[in-house]
Amino acid sequence: MSGAQELLASVPTQLLVGGRWVDAADRRTFAVHDPATGEVLRDIADAGPREATAALDAAVAAQPGWASTAPRVRSDLLRRTFDLVLERREDLALLMTLEMGKPLAESRGEVTYAAEFLRWFSEEAVRVTGRYGSNPEGSGRVLVSRHPVGPCYLITPWNFPLAMATRKIAPALAAGCTAVLKPAELTPLTSLLFATLLEEAGLPAGVVNVITTTSSADVSAPLIGDPRLRKLSFTGSTPVGRRLIAQSADRVLRVSMELGGNAPFLVFEDADLDAAVEGAMQAKFRNIGQACTAANRFLVHESVSEEFTRRVGERVAALTVGRGTDPDVDLGPLIDDRAVTAVTGLVDDAVRRGAVVAASGTAPHTSGSFFAPTVLSGVQPGSALLTEEIFGPLLAVTSFADEDEAVELANDTEYGLVSYAYTRDLARAHRLVDRLQTGMMGLNVGVVSNAAAPFGGVKQSGLGREGGIEGIDEYLSTKYTLIPA
Repeated sequence: MSGAQELLASVPTQLLVGGRWVDAADRRTFAVHDPATGEVLRDIADAGPREATAALDAAVAAQPGWASTAPRVRSDLLRRTFDLVLERREDLALLMTLEMGKPLAESRGEVTYAAEFLRWFSEEAVRVTGRYGSNPEGSGRVLVSRHPVGPCYLITPWNFPLAMATRKIAPALAAGCTAVLKPAELTPLTSLLFATLLEEAGLPAGVVNVITTTSSADVSAPLIGDPRLRKLSFTGSTPVGRRLIAQSADRVLRVSMELGGNAPFLVFEDADLDAAVEGAMQAKFRNIGQACTAANRFLVHESVSEEFTRRVGERVAALTVGRGTDPDVDLGPLIDDRAVTAVTGLVDDAVRRGAVVAASGTAPHTSGSFFAPTVLSGVQPGSALLTEEIFGPLLAVTSFADEDEAVELANDTEYGLVSYAYTRDLARAHRLVDRLQTGMMGLNVGVVSNAAAPFGGVKQSGLGREGGIEGIDEYLSTKYTLIPA
């Protein structure tokens, strides 16, 4: 692991504030661990409210200059950053695997996905438009213009350390906004390395500031309460999102929330079972099952439920679990021991209520936070995993009798992020688009995320969209000007 040690030594351990790398007050630090071994990777700066306010000060100071920077200049900077990310693909992938645990092949895929947000929004930066025309009365001209909302506070989760950063930073910069980025405590190293690439690309001081901390609530409160902050974007759990929305309400702060999911995966009697099994493996086990888009409830028609469960069980039993740096590994560890305890509790609860363990893989007996991938069949109503986000490699199958029952089961949740459906019936597919209460849908596919598409949910899965032509709108305000005729 000498290459890993050299890489870790190259990652900044301080806070990026106003173009300078600085220590936290009293040189406070915290440790970042490898979930596969429990070993400490690096000790990094632990920011408090004072450092957070300094970061916002820097973003506020840089806002006028960045907003007035030509769209083409902003576009070119994002494009240079895109190129740099791809040049450092192996370093970024290895760093993500070390601090988050996912296999290297998946980390490389995340680098590609993350880079696409930089390329996409570099192209959108020069396409921000308004409109101009006569009012209906003919007494004046209507001018509608778009403007950057201003300094933003961007909070990213631990499960996609690079993609969640670029998915927020790229549209903010493209729109002309400055930002304070707070990566998750568990996986901050990737964001720190990414910040050095922004610097290398020529980003002016203060346009992006990065604060790492173990005191998220203490750091966030003064920023959300500061009248200079114009935008909050958060990706994480629904309970935390609710609290942030409540804190933002007093100031009517503009918010974007990408929150939890409880995705249904519907397999109808006419589905291509080979394709459905392949899609299930992608939708459930990508990122070790630790994704808001992960399929949570597998709803399978009673005529094919047994066969689907058998086939997917064979695939799951063959999965290799281990450290993500091993090229032969299919699944890495969960993020920490608390995650292992949570998923184990969901299995135990479902089995007590009548579910059967249809298949299981094996996990290493080491100090890492490993969990053996598991398939449950016959999951009964009332099981906690039907209402809670699993966030682990646990595939749970429930059968249904007809389309109406499938839709009723799928929509029986407070969440509405994404749904998946496998059917060859075109008419049914169109009905499902209308009937399934989710912000996204995968029709005969197990992965929906794409930088060119709007990512987001309905109900308690969030507010707003990230990606696509809709993504930059979250960072723009609309102004109407009346010009007399």
